[in-house]
Amino acid sequence: MTVSSSVNGWSGAGCSSALGRDRSGVAIRCNAVARCRGKSQVGKGVPRMQQIYADLWQSEPEHPFRNRTTTHAYLLVQPGGNVLFYGMGAHEYELEQITQLGGISRQYLSHRDEAGPALATIKNRFQSILCCHELDADAARRFCPVDLEIRQREVHLGNIEIIPTPGHSPGSVCFLVASRTGQKYLFTGDSIFPDGEGWGTYVARHQRTTLAKSLELLRDVEPGVVMSSASSAPNVVREMAPGEWAEIINDTIHH
Repeated sequence: MTVSSSVNGWSGAGCSSALGRDRSGVAIRCNAVARCRGKSQVGKGVPRMQQIYADLWQSEPEHPFRNRTTTHAYLLVQPGGNVLFYGMGAHEYELEQITQLGGISRQYLSHRDEAGPALATIKNRFQSILCCHELDADAARRFCPVDLEIRQREVHLGNIEIIPTPGHSPGSVCFLVASRTGQKYLFTGDSIFPDGEGWGTYVARHQRTTLAKSLELLRDVEPGVVMSSASSAPNVVREMAPGEWAEIINDTIHH
């Protein structure tokens, strides 16, 4: 399994591996995603969220660690209430843009490292429901109440499959979304993320087997697009060809 250097106390072997095959197709597809990004209603010259699909917006990159790692959050715009995946900085210009897009009804955290003061800012601004796994909920409660604790694999709101994937943290969760556009989005948190032209993981040594079992749960979900919380690569939104995701998971588990 790929194990990267330590983050927030999670120690690794200090190595990352690229898949042993040509990744140029991914780069081409990600360039196509970049071209489809829309314009926000925020004033010219002001940083803004980017529209990457008809119903999905990506936050500005954050740099929480002193390395090349960046993080993003994603806003799913859908009837019945918009859903924010992951934590974000909650800058006023982003909150104003989110208001213009219809606000936030729910925020889902993939793991405890996404907890921070912005959780309270978002909840107070939009009266949103904060959701995270029960095993990582204490980290979020340091900043604001948790409204919905995840305990098992289940479907929320009719189109969001909740997949607990312990390993990076005890309460890590991935989210498989059936978009109304027909696309399938997989939000992997930090369970697996783009690392250069390949893929990597952050995991404590004693949790490698746990993470491997979690990744096996993701192997057959067949996403069209994969988006992590943190990333160590410039192309953070990655579209998948048929069968490609299962190959990525197999390669990651066995390296």
